[in-house]
Amino acid sequence: MKLLAFDTSSIALAVALLEDERLVAETTVNSKKNHSISLMPTIDFLMAQVGWEPSDLDRIVVAQGPGSYTGLRVAVATAKTLAYSLNVDLVGVSSLFALLPLAVHTGLMIPLIDARRNSVYAGFYEDGQAIRPDSYLTLEEVLTYAQSANAVTFTGEVQNFKDQILQALPQANIQPSLPSAYALGKRGLQAESVSVHAFVPQYLKRVEAEENWLQTHGEEDSSHYIKRV
Repeated sequence: MKLLAFDTSSIALAVALLEDERLVAETTVNSKKNHSISLMPTIDFLMAQVGWEPSDLDRIVVAQGPGSYTGLRVAVATAKTLAYSLNVDLVGVSSLFALLPLAVHTGLMIPLIDARRNSVYAGFYEDGQAIRPDSYLTLEEVLTYAQSANAVTFTGEVQNFKDQILQALPQANIQPSLPSAYALGKRGLQAESVSVHAFVPQYLKRVEAEENWLQTHGEEDSSHYIKRV
């Protein structure tokens, strides 16, 4: 099976091509650029480098969220368009899973994506498997949950939280990481494909504009908020 995997849920752009579990090509760019402009040229470049045509692809795997609202819209829209136009499988994988180290670590692994205002998107994994759903939490809530673990590693966008983590959990291991499109692809290789038309990003929280609107209008009026143009 030939597979295209990509992630634009954060500042980094990650794209990989796999043939079954074998990595054929991969690139990760850790730069705050417009992913809507750079994603397709990056895909085209990798495809050209390995001599693949779009018709060679069997499956699209995309980081479905959580993460940047704009980044997720770009990734999911691109994935749906490619899967539909090429008539191939579409699979979504957690953006937080893509931040886990490729090597299996013992203990609790907590990948983080900075959601601003000392809040995070957090995943909770043991032996590469999620032990609870991805969540939008305050960092304090994450640290409270992690206190019961015998060993804990924080990975992903952890640099801004390093001091707070070590103050609460001095023995915690901290490993900043970028998303791995290769890991996404391997995870999505055996997953069930989904309906292209029903596929949506997993935001986990309302966008800031909607939160501000609800502060003014109240939760009972939320049905009138225009979410899509």
